[in-house]
Amino acid sequence: MERSHQNRKGRGNHSSFSSSSQSTRIRNTKVSNFNESSSATNYATNNRSNAHDDPQLKPRRGNTSSSNNQKEKIKTEEDKEADSSDFPRLIGTCPFMCPAIHLIKCFGSFSLVSKKKRDFLMKQRQSCYFDLFESERSQRERLQDLAVFERLHGNPRKTSQALAVKKFCRTISAKHMQASDVRPLPVLEDTLAYLLNLLDSTDHPFEVVHDFIFDRTRSIRQDLSMQNIVDDKSIYMYEKMVKFHVISHLKLQRCRSSSDISSVHYLNMEQLTKALTSLYNLYDANRDSGTVYGNEAEFRSLYVLLHLDSNTQPMGESLSLWFRFVLHPIIRSKEMCFARSVLRFYQMGNYMRFFSTISAEASYLQYCILERYINKVRALSLSYINNAGYKLHPYPLVHLSKLLKMKESDLEVLCNACGLETCADDMGNKLLPTKQTTFCCPKEGFQSYNFTGLEKFES
Repeated sequence: MERSHQNRKGRGNHSSFSSSSQSTRIRNTKVSNFNESSSATNYATNNRSNAHDDPQLKPRRGNTSSSNNQKEKIKTEEDKEADSSDFPRLIGTCPFMCPAIHLIKCFGSFSLVSKKKRDFLMKQRQSCYFDLFESERSQRERLQDLAVFERLHGNPRKTSQALAVKKFCRTISAKHMQASDVRPLPVLEDTLAYLLNLLDSTDHPFEVVHDFIFDRTRSIRQDLSMQNIVDDKSIYMYEKMVKFHVISHLKLQRCRSSSDISSVHYLNMEQLTKALTSLYNLYDANRDSGTVYGNEAEFRSLYVLLHLDSNTQPMGESLSLWFRFVLHPIIRSKEMCFARSVLRFYQMGNYMRFFSTISAEASYLQYCILERYINKVRALSLSYINNAGYKLHPYPLVHLSKLLKMKESDLEVLCNACGLETCADDMGNKLLPTKQTTFCCPKEGFQSYNFTGLEKFES
């Protein structure tokens, strides 16, 4: 049964930042802390965490028999990078996408300072009993640390409140963390909407667009974590951020213009699994009476599709264990039934049913995850036909192309890439001779081929 988001409690009036942010908190008797799960990967600095950072403390799914059950404490990414005990519990007041307010601390109290006064105090700093906190925006202007999307009229030293977006910061000191540095929920929602609109930008290569959105969405998750925002609105935001990583997973696979695209693809996959795990924790932490969120079944099915290959477990938990805690309404959903069918056909090597099921039932997000497996299964089917076919009867490419859901011309290219030669009969029909001993998978990977019937997903 689908969850009705509109009837949930805890939604605040957006008339002011403080009241709006206060309304987004889960009752203290149910949730003591929430922080997102992360790989501790800083996209800007390219720092890495160890593989054992992956496991999360997850609430058991489906345990909703008593309304008095306490919601479990969830440990996440930003708290692994900097201990959550260092963070004061804040209600953000920053009205911009990037902090632009200058603060001065003198004799224990904070006050605002103008840019002119800030510059004067910076010169006189040694002789004053104060600490000056420069805003992120002005600091990045001074250091020329502005992304191409943030530059005002292309000037690397100038930006504006409509362009600058707060960067992700791995090390955050609670001593210097103020409410004016943290964006409240309404600002975070607007910032996320602004960032996702950039996905359609054609002025820059996708790698550049992805780099910018990748870092700034991590900063959004960090601000949500510091304010302990774990309600329905945070779920909607996490769904959008997971969707960004899933779509990027597909688009980055098709980018061959950059030599280091494989590392970018790896980092995106890493953050996808972390954001997806945090989303699952949010679903569980906000569940009442076994109800299911409207998009939950599709996002749960992505876990299965990410684990089709038994040699890779990107999210650290085997499917046999994971399925034990999935709610029955989700197990019976069409999205999960699709994922389980694809898993079964993939493991059986039944390429005909594998492709026909994807063609008939896959959603766009599911297809984005599955595309990396499609050419692998196509090559496997060529191996089957080459080894099992009758040598005196070559296999017609026109028939095989229908089974593999690809154009005949693309199939011929794939055969050649796999070391198989093709020929033509007297009528000009292309054929695949069998029993060839030169079959091999291309060392440099597969090209991107269209999937017949799902051309709408190829754009």
